[in-house]
Amino acid sequence: MSTLLVLTFDNKTGARVMVDQVQTLQRQQLITLADAATVIRQEDGRIKIKQLNNLVGAGAFGGAFWGLFVGTLFWSSWLDPAKADCAPPKTPNCGLDEAFMLEVHSAIKAGYSALFMIVAYVANEEVYVTLAENTATFQKVYLSPESEAMLSEAFGVVEEF
Repeated sequence: MSTLLVLTFDNKTGARVMVDQVQTLQRQQLITLADAATVIRQEDGRIKIKQLNNLVGAGAFGGAFWGLFVGTLFWSSWLDPAKADCAPPKTPNCGLDEAFMLEVHSAIKAGYSALFMIVAYVANEEVYVTLAENTATFQKVYLSPESEAMLSEAFGVVEEF
């Protein structure tokens, strides 16, 4: 069972700084990521996404997945930056709770950054505590095999992970 983590920071650089901490945890074999991406929400509401190839393994979802997934969260800011605070539309049946999606959308305000991670392995729950220490918000949802399949299908991942 995988876990989707969303770490939000109240500045544009927090997610990038956290990448270094996650790399250290990976070298210590305390966490293994299936995939990860950083998101920066600009002051005008527009978003920038960067897949973190240096953190992920062979089972990576890919850049298209992150673009579609994050695009679903922030559809209004792509269409019209003046509507950046509008709630996202009803999400496709992707195996994730609507309340979780709305919570993530609300947490990443203009000028904030976030680190999205699909965690394949974590040594213990203390790793999550360590990751949450310097974040504005920390959201975690466990992905059952069924919800992983729904998530990958909804956002265009064709290979198995």
